Amino acid sequence: MKFQGKVWKFGDNIDTDLIIPARYLNISDGSELAKSCFIDIRPDFAEGVSYGDILVAGRNFGCGSSREHAPLAIKKAGISIVIAKSFARIFYRNAFNIGLPIIESEGAVEGLSEGEEAAVDLANGNIESIDNGTIFSTHPIPGFMRELISAGGLVNYIRSSKINI
Repeated sequence: MKFQGKVWKFGDNIDTDLIIPARYLNISDGSELAKSCFIDIRPDFAEGVSYGDILVAGRNFGCGSSREHAPLAIKKAGISIVIAKSFARIFYRNAFNIGLPIIESEGAVEGLSEGEEAAVDLANGNIESIDNGTIFSTHPIPGFMRELISAGGLVNYIRSSKINI
């Protein structure tokens, strides 16, 4: 699983209310949610993001409430992967549940800049700045978690598997 796109950079403690404000939680369609992603802190985000872009953030990304709207809005906006120094635990789980890949890498967060092109290889844990060739490493995502991402999330994974519930 490889991803490549332009970097969008955010700081520490970006909570779910900053990702998708509560006033939009009556919307369940992901494409509609995407239009308001980061609207209060980066009003240009939804219009500027392109399919495949990469979100890079500091510590405790996705803190706050446990809503799945937040990772869904990010994914439907076109972000292919989120790299952060650390994630709030419930956001981490919700991201995989909806098929949004996320990885932790302090080096990549420190080394990547807003607007530069980056590439991520989930299987080997490499993150590369296409602009300058610097390679950062992280722990590869385990095979089962990659299967969840490939399936588009937990529900799709269960629907496509032979698991009887």
